[in-house]
Amino acid sequence: MKLLYTRENRYLVHNIQNIIENNGVMTSLKNEYAGGGVGDLVPHESWLELWVVNDYDYDKAMQLINDTMKESEKPEWTCSACKEINTAAFEFCWNCQKNHD
Repeated sequence: MKLLYTRENRYLVHNIQNIIENNGVMTSLKNEYAGGGVGDLVPHESWLELWVVNDYDYDKAMQLINDTMKESEKPEWTCSACKEINTAAFEFCWNCQKNHD
């Protein structure tokens, strides 16, 4: 097993796990119950860790993580119909539902 991803924010780790597993890669979580040690442990030692079960899936899993991070870095866009600003997550304008050009 190889470590793929770790963060203080457990929701981010679970989100990455869902993305990876939905693409056919088996993962395992470590430190899932280490939150009780916060304050007694070095901070990063209680962070949730996502590990790939099969080492041969490591490159595929890392590519999925990198692709996901690139998606979140896309810029905001302005709707050509109503001029509303939308985050990159929206494919349609949240205000008027016009498709992103």
